Amino acid sequence: MIGGGSFPFGEARSAIVFENVRIGFDEGEILRGVSFCVRERETVVLLGETGTGKTLTLKMAAGLLRPDSGGVDVLGQKVSAMEEKELLAFRRKIGFMFQEGALFDSLTVADNVAYRLHEDGMPAEQIEPRVREVLRFVELEHTMDQLPSELSGGMRRRVSIARALANRPPIVLYDSPTAGLDPVTSQTIITLILRLRDMYGVTALLATHRLQDGFALANFHFEPRAERVVANSPNGSGREANAARTRFLVYRDGEIYFEGEPEEIVTSKDPYLKRFLV
Repeated sequence: MIGGGSFPFGEARSAIVFENVRIGFDEGEILRGVSFCVRERETVVLLGETGTGKTLTLKMAAGLLRPDSGGVDVLGQKVSAMEEKELLAFRRKIGFMFQEGALFDSLTVADNVAYRLHEDGMPAEQIEPRVREVLRFVELEHTMDQLPSELSGGMRRRVSIARALANRPPIVLYDSPTAGLDPVTSQTIITLILRLRDMYGVTALLATHRLQDGFALANFHFEPRAERVVANSPNGSGREANAARTRFLVYRDGEIYFEGEPEEIVTSKDPYLKRFLV
């Protein structure tokens, strides 16, 4: 199985908690007192313009950056207070898909996906079956011996997802997963994220500037029996009401400007929110 546990959403616990987080660099403070919570199995979409702190949020959730103040808790652990040795073990529980894939150009697809498994000390006889499993999930098992330079941008992005899933994390962080891709390829990536969420109950924090990605996550679900993406029922009843829980956080000027459902953005007359509809 790829992914984490299978808690009913009504009983879900907090998976990621930011409490009054502040961070800045020489150019000034970027996040000023940000607080939010992501429940287990929930998908939260971080929406905002470039430079508003979306990627910084993901990096703090993964323990790659420390906030200047405030607290970051992930899976019940105080990530913002961990020593580096503790962080190395913690990061094995987090899958991170970087915006540009961040693949090693000199390694084959299989070796890219296996890299973290080798670091984690997985027995060699278990690595190839796991690599095949996750590459099969993203429909790229046939590319195992190819180099990243031989793949299209969308295929490299899918390999990045496979690598993020290799150690079966309960949380996956996505940094602009469809940025720069054509509409058809973008839909392929979103379908993979839907499959991962609805088949394995993975918790997700996704940063993007594309409102349509969030709409797809909120209004559609992957039906394993039909093996396809289908629209949620109008009244939200049935299985998809549990699987498709999606919220939006909109960043502006270092703070959370809006928190709620995507439909609220569509109906809002707020000029800042409406710009994401263009």
